[in-house]
Amino acid sequence: MSLKSIKEKLKQKPLSKPFGYIKNINATNLIAHGLNPSVGDIVKIVSQNHEVLGMVTALREKEFVVTPFSFLEGLKIGDKVYIDEEGMQIPVGEALLGRVVDPFMRPVDGLGEIKFETKYPIMKKPISPLQRGVIDTPFPTGVKAIDGLLTCGVGQKLGIFAGSGVGKSTLMSMIVKGSKADIKVIALIGERGREIPEFIEHNLGGDLTNTVIIVATSDDSALMRKYGAFSAMAVAEYFKDKNKDVLFLMDSVTRFAMAQREIGLAMGEPPTSKGYPPSSIMLLPQLMERAGKEKGKGAITAFFTVLVEGDDTSADPIADQARSILDGHIILDRELTDYGIYPPINILKSASRVMSNVVDDTHLQKAQKFKRLYALLKENEVLIRIGAYQKGVDPELDEAINKKEAMENFLKQSPKELFSFDEIRQMLYNLV
Repeated sequence: MSLKSIKEKLKQKPLSKPFGYIKNINATNLIAHGLNPSVGDIVKIVSQNHEVLGMVTALREKEFVVTPFSFLEGLKIGDKVYIDEEGMQIPVGEALLGRVVDPFMRPVDGLGEIKFETKYPIMKKPISPLQRGVIDTPFPTGVKAIDGLLTCGVGQKLGIFAGSGVGKSTLMSMIVKGSKADIKVIALIGERGREIPEFIEHNLGGDLTNTVIIVATSDDSALMRKYGAFSAMAVAEYFKDKNKDVLFLMDSVTRFAMAQREIGLAMGEPPTSKGYPPSSIMLLPQLMERAGKEKGKGAITAFFTVLVEGDDTSADPIADQARSILDGHIILDRELTDYGIYPPINILKSASRVMSNVVDDTHLQKAQKFKRLYALLKENEVLIRIGAYQKGVDPELDEAINKKEAMENFLKQSPKELFSFDEIRQMLYNLV
């Protein structure tokens, strides 16, 4: 080989990979220099003892800021920083089914390595508006109150809004077991570590058939919790692109927004309502709008749980923003638990924006009449209890009083009970 050809080959391929150095370390971020990255680039920080992945979150004139996916312990000034050529991609494949993984798809269930098929980007544009399919098919969940009165559609995005300890996880498990989706992707973001095995064993009965669980617990870094949600959505998109109907559940949007609050405040963003910076609000549609039905492909039907502070959905900025983005909201009411109604779905405050498109006119009329009778009961509850109402004054209220027990039984359901969509519809018809 001639000297000229050797020189040409050396010009084409650098002898060493370019790297920069850590210049400064603060409580949450690293300041580095010596590279020319873009915002969002993934970098690898090589220390003497270990390697840490991070993301470029801000640029300065001759420096860049890196937010690590793990914690800062063990890093020091002078450690080398390399740009990861793969970028923000995760490995995906059919072998994920039945497994519990972290946001980088590393198994946390102790069942060995996973053989992947391809890589998918974590961050991706939502489905183009004109490529979205029309939502016109019911999505049965097996829950009477939802299928009968708040019917969902394939490709719909719904929120489950509740305070702490009202029953979000139990309702999630009922939807997972009752739905007939081809694939089920569950994102547990910011949860306590204790809750993960409990959710799998108690709520799902240990059955992970056709199910993937992505976990980023409360002790993980804010960046891991943030991108855990996006990684889970990327897994759902992988199966959707294979013409599968996917059920996506995420618990919870609030802790996802809190993770971005930590990152944003550390970067110097101004705090707004409840201390959330603007980026926390902007991030919600970037995640939620990726769910839906796409022409020529499958669909992602999504349920996002929102932890409501003080049980007041109007005072919580995350709940308020989420409700405006989603195609419906299911409100869990703590007062209903006092009456022994589980799941405690407040059907008068809840709504499904696509119900009229996925059920026939008879079903819609029956559901509206059920809500009307139930609303009359609630409005006149005090009068009825003290005996101030005399039967015969209002025929419609008389009907509501006669059907009170039947309506409450329709709203009640044990977590072990599951009903088909046709069975629930017939129960509603018989009642009303």
